[in-house]
Amino acid sequence: MSSIPEKQENQKQVQILNELSKRKVVEHNSLITSIAKMDKTPLKMFELAVSCINTEEPPKDNTVYLSKRDLFAFFKVSDNDKHSRFKQAVEKMQKQAFFQIKEEAGKGFKFKSIVPIPYVEWTDYHDEVKIEFHREIMPYLINLKKNFTQHALSDIAELNSKYSIILYRWLSMQYNQYEHYSTKGGRRAEQVESYRNPSISIKELRIMTDTVNDYERFQSLETWILKKPIEEINAHTHFNVTYDKIKAGRSIDSIVFHIEKKRTADDNSYKLDDQAYIEDKKQKEETEKDLVFEAMKSKYTQILLENMLLSPYEMTDTALMAGLQAHVYPLYDELKDLRGLNGVKDHLSYVASKQEDYSKRNIAKYLKKAIEQYLPTVKRQDLS
Repeated sequence: MSSIPEKQENQKQVQILNELSKRKVVEHNSLITSIAKMDKTPLKMFELAVSCINTEEPPKDNTVYLSKRDLFAFFKVSDNDKHSRFKQAVEKMQKQAFFQIKEEAGKGFKFKSIVPIPYVEWTDYHDEVKIEFHREIMPYLINLKKNFTQHALSDIAELNSKYSIILYRWLSMQYNQYEHYSTKGGRRAEQVESYRNPSISIKELRIMTDTVNDYERFQSLETWILKKPIEEINAHTHFNVTYDKIKAGRSIDSIVFHIEKKRTADDNSYKLDDQAYIEDKKQKEETEKDLVFEAMKSKYTQILLENMLLSPYEMTDTALMAGLQAHVYPLYDELKDLRGLNGVKDHLSYVASKQEDYSKRNIAKYLKKAIEQYLPTVKRQDLS
């Protein structure tokens, strides 16, 4: 039977993990796709430290303060040797761990090798750990306006392989873009879907996972870089992931992943005083306003009005207008590229002539289905 102190310690750890589960990690995509020259412990410690950064108020002197209590709970360490193990992990991180970042620069690429956390300070009698990030890593962690990825720290906590963490971060980057463009628009339908079903060549996968010289046989590579990491990701994160192997001749040339986000019991049970919910709701409202504004200006709205597929009254429905801008108008852009604006007009004239009364109940869905059925025909005609 567990002693009372052990039960109390376990309860404390559960409470701390619940607090950590609310934290997010925000990183620039260049850091996500970089080569992490480190094993799982330094990589997880880096992610934990990044979760302490307030992106709205960058830390002074590139320094954050982490609780040892949080650290040990995050790594689920409770034995008497935890302080010496922490010391070994820090030393390993500073001596061996660095990111190798590749960025476009002019006509070629620029390569950077950055030790992310060069300075850590703590005492054996105090809970606080001082962590100082390298100045060169900070642009990838703060003031991020675009090309960045946000994921849950709690997802990382449960991953026990370096490759699981690397693959999870990359899949998060892809799915973040899928969610962004699904709501905001600005990408063609097939481009949006490609973020939910991203492809990576075996060469790129080896570079990203730092296995260019390891696992020479594909079967071994698949076991350690794909199968086992995806089992962990599916078991412990917000994602369900599958993949297909794409051949070029007799060899496997690339991998196509298929990402689905799990629904949780908490998805629709936020409290009104939950700050994360309030911020998320505010962001969605701002996004909807932007979409409605763009829809009101769109030439496609005018064409819909002319064909009586949309009424002035329906234009007051913000959800409808945002839906048209996000999910229908990008498809009209595709048709316009293939057939010009007159091609869009002809399509909508035909849709109006075939419209059934029931479709008025969900005009956005009706229009989306009509253009999705028509576009493949146009593309096949262009190929013939």
